[in-house]
Amino acid sequence: MVTFTKVSNRNKDFITTNFLFKFEMKILITGAAGYIGSHTIIEIIENTDWEVIAVDNFSNSTPKTYKRIKAITGKDIKTYTIDLTDYNKTASIFNENPDIIGIIHFAAFKSVPESVAKPLLYYRNNNNSLLTILACQKKFNIPNLIFSSSCSVYGNIEKLPVTEETPLSVAESPYAYTKQNGEKIVDDFIKSNSDFKAISLRYFNPVGAHKSGQNGELPLSTPNNLVPFITQTAIGKLKQLTVYGDNYNTPDGTCIRDYVHVCDIATAHIQALQKLLNQAIKEKHTIINLGTGNGVSVLEVIKAFEKVSGEKLNYQIGERRSGDVEAIFANKTKAEKILNWVPKFNLDEMMKSAWLWEKTLASE
Repeated sequence: MVTFTKVSNRNKDFITTNFLFKFEMKILITGAAGYIGSHTIIEIIENTDWEVIAVDNFSNSTPKTYKRIKAITGKDIKTYTIDLTDYNKTASIFNENPDIIGIIHFAAFKSVPESVAKPLLYYRNNNNSLLTILACQKKFNIPNLIFSSSCSVYGNIEKLPVTEETPLSVAESPYAYTKQNGEKIVDDFIKSNSDFKAISLRYFNPVGAHKSGQNGELPLSTPNNLVPFITQTAIGKLKQLTVYGDNYNTPDGTCIRDYVHVCDIATAHIQALQKLLNQAIKEKHTIINLGTGNGVSVLEVIKAFEKVSGEKLNYQIGERRSGDVEAIFANKTKAEKILNWVPKFNLDEMMKSAWLWEKTLASE
C-alpha cells in the first residue's frame, strides 16, 4: 500500500493517508493554447500529477499548439474550443468535469497598441470572460483561482523597482485598464465568498521559448512584442524592426522593461496554485510581481540577441508608440518569500531559446 496526497471533498484540505489509488486533481487552464498558457501546461505535465482541462477559442492562437505540447510531453490533454464570454458554453465545461479544483485564467487579448485602436474589443473580451469564469467558479464551488495580471497595471512610475504596494497610476492603455479592473473584480469577488482564495500574478515581460525549441510565442499577425519582432526580422519574415522611440529619459533613450523567461513564469503558476491547494496562504487575495528585478532597455535586448545568434539585426528608430510606459521593472522579494520563486534563466538564455524556436518555425 502506497501513501498518496489527496484533496478531500474537492475542498481546500490536503489529507495525507493510505490509499490504493492515486487521486488526480483537475486544473482548468483558460487561454490554454496561448503563449504562457501552453508553457504552463507543459510544466504542469512534466512536474505534477495534475490533470489539465484546456480551453481556448483560438482567437490569437492555433490548435497546432496542442500537438506541440504532446510532442514535448508525450501526453494528450482534454480540450474545449469555447469563447469564455459565453456563459452557457463555459458552464458546460464544469458540468462535464465536476471535480475541477482550481482555475488558472490566462485568456485575454494582450496587445497594447491594438487595445488603443480597439478599446471596446478589449473591454468586452478581457473583463467579460473573467466575469464568466468567476460566475462559474461560484456556481460550481471551485475554491482556487490564479489570475493572469500584468505589470502594465502600474502605469508610469517614478520610483523603481515597483513593489506590490506601489500605488497604481493611470492606465496607459485599455489593455492595462482591463488588468487593473480585472484585479479589482477578482478582489471584490473573492472577499465576498468565504471559501475561495485567489492569487493575481503581475508578470513583467515574458519572453523566450521551451528549451526544446518546439514551443514558443506565435503571433498570428505582425507581432506587437519586441522579441518575436526581433526573431522574425532576423529570420527574414519581416524586413526591419522598428524601435519605438529613443528619446525617453533612460540611459540609451529606449524603453526599459523587466524580461523574464516564459518557463519561469509558467513555474510560478504551479507554485502559486500549490500554495493555495496546501492552504499555505492566509490572505484571501494575494498579489505578486513576477519579474527578474532587472531593467533592460530595448537596445540592450537587441545586442543580447545579436550576441547569442550571430545575426546582425536590421532595425530603425521610429516615433514613440501610444500606450508605452517609459520604464518599469520589479521588486521580486514577495515572489521569493511567498512562492519560493527564483527565475532561473538570464537574458542570453531567453534570446537563445527564442531564436531556436524561430528557426524551428522556419524549418516546418
